[in-house]
Amino acid sequence: MRIVFLGTPEFAVPSLEMLCKEGYEVVAAVTQPDRPKGRGKKMLPPPVKVAAQALDIPVLQFERIRRAECVAQLEALDMDLMITAAYGQILSPKILGLPRSGCINVHGSLLPGYRGAAPIQWAIMNGEKTTGITTMFTDAGVDTGDMLLRRETPIGPDETGGELYARLADIGAQVLKDTLRELEAGTLTRTPQDEGQASHYPMIDKKVAYIHWDRTAAQLHDHCRALDPAPFAWTRLEGQSFKIARIDPVEWAGEKRQPGTILAADPKAGLIVACGDGAARVGRLLAPGGKWMSDSEYLRGKKLPVGAIFEPSLPL
Repeated sequence: MRIVFLGTPEFAVPSLEMLCKEGYEVVAAVTQPDRPKGRGKKMLPPPVKVAAQALDIPVLQFERIRRAECVAQLEALDMDLMITAAYGQILSPKILGLPRSGCINVHGSLLPGYRGAAPIQWAIMNGEKTTGITTMFTDAGVDTGDMLLRRETPIGPDETGGELYARLADIGAQVLKDTLRELEAGTLTRTPQDEGQASHYPMIDKKVAYIHWDRTAAQLHDHCRALDPAPFAWTRLEGQSFKIARIDPVEWAGEKRQPGTILAADPKAGLIVACGDGAARVGRLLAPGGKWMSDSEYLRGKKLPVGAIFEPSLPL
């Protein structure tokens, strides 16, 4: 089969590498344009571009894939199958009609739950104990196509978004491999999604990442680990923004205080903050202009006032 692969981040790389290892003919890799990254805003290629170049696969980068000139380039590839994995742009019906055998997507959730662009982080933030990979035939909706294969995996109690992302990327490559084998054997079964069980979650932005201290300690724990290593949870205290990578529930025998109130702040006790059901300890934080530290390391050099209150909601 002549395959065109569409993907952008690290999540897609194991699937692309699997296709080449298994001897499939990948005639092109389509990915997003290079973007400025970091403090220096240096233009960097997406991971799929780097991987494709290493595999000697031609690369196409479209700012808007639905434009007529982009569709024409895809049509010229004369493809049998299109495969997508976290590509990042919506495909038009015209594009979906180009491959003779359709378009298969590798999605990082157990559909029909957790449709959307950030299923891995949202599953952790919502306290899910399991997640997985679903392959599906792409249609004109957002993650609404018929399901093909699903594979479930547990979410570790302390597993971060980055750790789960890497695991699911590898699982996705294996599920895609099995999907293609069944496609070639003629044994692949399509299962329509149950819209009554569907859920959709948005992109993770700065508003979503903000810490609401009135949540339970367990919810704060899940919120922070889900957003590690990007974009990280954050909060504000006295006009300063802090990124926080870890929060853990702790026992607190003192009086109940307003959520967000600093209950203790010394190197021995750590940074203890009131939350919706008691107290939680900030385990790892990044202060403005500083570097990542444990709460004890930070408090050896800086003082935070006991009784001060982290801002309870996102500042306007």
